[in-house]
Amino acid sequence: MMHTRGSLLRAAALAGLSVLALLGAGPAEAAKTSVTLGVRLEPPHLDPTAGAAAAIDEVVFINLFEGLTQVDRDGTVKPVLAESWTISPDGKTYTFKLRSGVTFHDGTAFDAEDVKFSLERGKAADSANAQKARFEQIESVEVLGPTEVRVTLTQPVGDFLIFLGTGDAVMVAPETAAGNKAQPVGTGPFRFGQWVQGDKVELSRSPAYWGTPVKLETATFKVIADNAAAFSAMMAGDVDGFPIYNAPENLPQFAADPRFAVVVGTTEGETILSTNNARAPFSNLKVRQAIAHAIDRKALIDGAMFGYGTPIGTHFAPHHPAYRDLTGTYPYDLDKARALLAEAGYPDGFKATLKLPPPTYARRGGEILASDLKKIGIELELIPLEWAQWLEQVFKGKDYDLTIVSHTEANDINIYARDDYYFNYNNPELKALMARLDATSDEAARTALYGEAQEIITRDAVNGFLFQLAKTGVWDARLKGLWENAPVQANDLTGVYWED
Repeated sequence: MMHTRGSLLRAAALAGLSVLALLGAGPAEAAKTSVTLGVRLEPPHLDPTAGAAAAIDEVVFINLFEGLTQVDRDGTVKPVLAESWTISPDGKTYTFKLRSGVTFHDGTAFDAEDVKFSLERGKAADSANAQKARFEQIESVEVLGPTEVRVTLTQPVGDFLIFLGTGDAVMVAPETAAGNKAQPVGTGPFRFGQWVQGDKVELSRSPAYWGTPVKLETATFKVIADNAAAFSAMMAGDVDGFPIYNAPENLPQFAADPRFAVVVGTTEGETILSTNNARAPFSNLKVRQAIAHAIDRKALIDGAMFGYGTPIGTHFAPHHPAYRDLTGTYPYDLDKARALLAEAGYPDGFKATLKLPPPTYARRGGEILASDLKKIGIELELIPLEWAQWLEQVFKGKDYDLTIVSHTEANDINIYARDDYYFNYNNPELKALMARLDATSDEAARTALYGEAQEIITRDAVNGFLFQLAKTGVWDARLKGLWENAPVQANDLTGVYWED
């Protein structure tokens, strides 16, 4: 028996039922004030000033911890805990005027003494900061008053304000800094709720935030490492989105579903075949050049990332004004690669190891690269590692031949001039050039120096330069305010809200 809309309404009236209830037209639903976002990797701890893992910043930077400045979603620098600053004519002295009335989440006041503590802590002998070398450019920090501090550098540093706007340079308090790995205390719009290790990190809106209150009351970062589980969680509504979705093969299906928004942007992530330049045979330039000629970037991007990624020929982001396209320096040429190996003394190739951290780009990319290099006689043993193992063995211990990783720090070509960096690359020419760059503030001059630096590391084939990681996000179409691009390692929730 067929029921018309009118007959259903009459039946409801006879039964004493609410017509509005029958039609599902009750009072307007209040906008959601919570969000659950999926993340691929669990942070090893929650202190962005004491570790290199991007997973830390992706949870707590901007949301819970703040710096004197901040790199905004468009890559520009804006004032945060410093409301203004002046720079001396010689470019070495910065005087910051701090915001008044700012408190940490434990209720203690933020002032110039905290700035002094935070910056001096970054350069201390026992500093665990991943960017300790940047803090060592600070000669002194003087407290001029509760809301005024003077920072003097050893020499001009053209991107000092940008550096202060990264997670490594957030402000912490001496009373709580030691406990920030497990119980982080910052000044941001969200405060720490709980960390259920292996599962999630929860944040809640800070009622005493100095700035504009955020619209979200709570935010949960849910750790979902498996791609199939991530897809299922998204389809079932168990999570509201993934700022970075690690299975690009699923994106067309999400894009075809009106429930979801698929947003593809850029990152600062140079994905590279990192090479131990101090270990034979990779200490031989011709071996490294042979590997560079054996990499088919297009096939790698298509096979590992389903087309999401931009080929690079150096360690620099293609969207940066100073980028030089050096992808043609070592074109895909297996014959040339074999000839270089023979010249290096390895006509029959050799065996080596390729240690792979968890991300999709590394695990899938590793299989493709192993196949590529086998064509020129290099046989790779693939060794999968969890992030903690990778950080301990590769990044800290430098115990590796080759590895694949995305370096997501902005403008981080300066790592090639560090003596203790895990590439084990040592070039006095590059070190001198980077020192000149640090001392240069004129943008045109900096662009030229950046270009020279790119040429040097490409010429030396320090690493196998693969592709710039795309930011492939998918989230509920009603969720607004998440960043399209990733100029810094952050999932900024300060402007996130649900559309009615």
